[in-house]
Amino acid sequence: MLAELYFKRHPGWWKMLTVAMCMAFVACLQAQELQGHVSVILLGATGDLAKKYLWQGLFQLYLDEVGKGYSFSFHGAALTSTKQGQEFITKVLESLSCPEDMAPGRCAQLRGQFQQLSQYHRLRTSEDYMALSKDIEAQLEHEGLREAGRVFYFSVPPFAYADIARSINSSCRPGPGAWLRVVLEKPFGHDRLSAQQLATELGSFFREEEMYRVDHYLGKQAVAQILPFRDQNRKALDGLWNRHHVERVEIIMKETVDAEGRTSFYEEYGVIRDVLQNHLTEVLTLVAMELPDNVSSPEAVLQRKLQAFRALRGLQKDSAVLGQYQAYSEQVRREQQKPASFHSLTPTFAGILVHVDNLRWEGVPFFLMSGKALDERVGYVRILFRNQAYCAQNEKRWVADQSPCLPRQIVFYIGHGELGSPAVLVSRNLFRPALPSESWQEVEGRPGLHLFGRPLSDYYAYSPVREQDAYSVLISHIFHGRKDSFITTENLLASWVFWTPLLDSLAHEVPRLYPGGAESGHLLDFEFSGTQLRFSRPQLEQLVPGPGSAPKPSDFQVLRAKYRESPLISAWPDELIAQLAADIEAAAVWAVQRSGEFHLALSGGSSPVPLLQQLATRHYGLPWAHTHLWLVDERCVPLRDPESNFQGLQAHLLQHVRVPHYNVHPMPVHLHQRLCAEEDRGAQMYASEISALVADSSFDLVLLGMGTDGHTASLFPQSPAGLEGTQPVVLTRSPSKPHQRMSLSLPLINRARKVAVLVMGRLKREITMLVSRVGHEPKKWPISGVLPSSGQLVWYMDYEAFLG
Repeated sequence: MLAELYFKRHPGWWKMLTVAMCMAFVACLQAQELQGHVSVILLGATGDLAKKYLWQGLFQLYLDEVGKGYSFSFHGAALTSTKQGQEFITKVLESLSCPEDMAPGRCAQLRGQFQQLSQYHRLRTSEDYMALSKDIEAQLEHEGLREAGRVFYFSVPPFAYADIARSINSSCRPGPGAWLRVVLEKPFGHDRLSAQQLATELGSFFREEEMYRVDHYLGKQAVAQILPFRDQNRKALDGLWNRHHVERVEIIMKETVDAEGRTSFYEEYGVIRDVLQNHLTEVLTLVAMELPDNVSSPEAVLQRKLQAFRALRGLQKDSAVLGQYQAYSEQVRREQQKPASFHSLTPTFAGILVHVDNLRWEGVPFFLMSGKALDERVGYVRILFRNQAYCAQNEKRWVADQSPCLPRQIVFYIGHGELGSPAVLVSRNLFRPALPSESWQEVEGRPGLHLFGRPLSDYYAYSPVREQDAYSVLISHIFHGRKDSFITTENLLASWVFWTPLLDSLAHEVPRLYPGGAESGHLLDFEFSGTQLRFSRPQLEQLVPGPGSAPKPSDFQVLRAKYRESPLISAWPDELIAQLAADIEAAAVWAVQRSGEFHLALSGGSSPVPLLQQLATRHYGLPWAHTHLWLVDERCVPLRDPESNFQGLQAHLLQHVRVPHYNVHPMPVHLHQRLCAEEDRGAQMYASEISALVADSSFDLVLLGMGTDGHTASLFPQSPAGLEGTQPVVLTRSPSKPHQRMSLSLPLINRARKVAVLVMGRLKREITMLVSRVGHEPKKWPISGVLPSSGQLVWYMDYEAFLG
């Protein structure tokens, strides 16, 4: 009230206040319009990547942001002389293109402006960086601009990172209040150790929030749509995006080009480091991660990605299949002046089987595959859903958008291939997806086009309204500070922790040769069993040295032959154990499918220990809940005694897998405080338990060993009990302590559907040679009496036991 009276008596003051408020409002608008100046420094500006993608990406950034309040300057930098560098940049800038919907006159005007704002600098020393910084500061002062920030894009080899980072940190940081963004191109290390060293080095110059590690796959439109798609379709996907409904996930990048001209890089990195460790793994985390409540929060997205990394099950050698196109070694010899005897072990093709150990994805296989010189160029992420329906009518009468028998899949089509452009495809018998209409549009029908076994009309298909290059997308995200499209140090190291053990184990593996292109036929098809991946079409398996003048143990392939007229599998210990474990898993799956149960009898001793460890840590696909574990033999000691075979089974297997306790059957050697007393009838008790639970007392698989004296189980030449007769379980006597034993008898063993005999170590060479020559003489050599009456006997011997 008082203010109103005052302004009535002094009207001049009211005018002055109004003018002041208007001036303040205009100043506020001007402050919003002039948000500051951004300097972009492209290091390696004359390189191939810069020429193909980065200058175009920077021009697109200028087109997108011009007139929105920021001013720009673009500085190309390299070691090339000033004259040559400027000539190169001038030529590149003249070839820059505008979006198709931009008028030619407007395009020419903006391209001219961009060229005026771009200049070249030769940067070699810290003084050169200091001079660049002074040039930027002089420009700001001359034009009366406030510095918003500087972007340094490292399009240079990683070995140059440290020196450049040191020079930027000491001589070319922006002033107070302005941000610094440093962009790094892969490769980010060669393994976990080198990645950690590089991260530590860069971390001494830059803060984590200043570093942007580029994986250009994260800028591809179909990949960038994965999280928004999951978010916008939560209601439809909540019940589907899990192990109960997803059959498998395929993450694929195929190339038709080979490595010619790049063999020096490829010899150091190979296909796994070049593509799978970064591009395909990043895509995997986008599919597998738990969705945060807010997918627009970079911090939340990066945290959930890190959780996905930590849930990945460790990879083993048998998680991978490797190939190399036949012309590759010749290309390496030619480009790197290698001798004619040189043969490369570098894979140019890899298929990897990945499992995610959490409740959402337990048991769902994720296939990652990439290769060069293949039959087509295409990239996609395919989520294939289980289909438990059966339709009685002929397929011709199925309704395309309703039939439950049609394949159900969601595909993020990254590009190329038959479709030719990025797309999101959703089977019509799933749901109609929601996508942002301003950026994605439905694809017009294309009769005759089939994708993943179905015509395009079977899908709700969407493509981008305007296709964008991945680097243009990422450069825009860098400018706007969107960290979720880039690789943090923590996520990078988590990825290398996951991949390095596999890479180490495959370092000396001989990849399968393939001719390349369509001529490769089905050579590279692969399939999986549990956690093991293998090529569908085996090559001739024989003992052959791999390429190179000095063969190493891992250069030899598995040998399959005959021993005592039964199948023999021989290999180095790791490969042998892996093969036996895979065969046990296959037998388990088959038995459960047939009868609902798998009965496995295991021997004790030291030889089975690595097998038990393999089964415990690498065979999650084995149906443990339906598996019964029995003992072939047992020492007459308390079950908790370190000498007890059951204690070994407990330590190396049972504590790591989920076998119901009532499915575990230890031998009753300790009854009434006595050990293997005949009057306690422990052997008869075990025989009765077998008879009651095992159909026809025929185990699905019995694992045996062979002693240096020819004994097997606890059946010894000096103790003929159990070699003949009808008693299924017997008490025997060993020549070594502890002497008293309990064992399955030879007649019971020979009732098994399959018997596997594992023989390992140089000490077994003599008995192996002897037993190969003897006939059926179980009283002298009990192992010679092992011959299943209606089952199969398979010998598993390592090379030392078989060849000495």
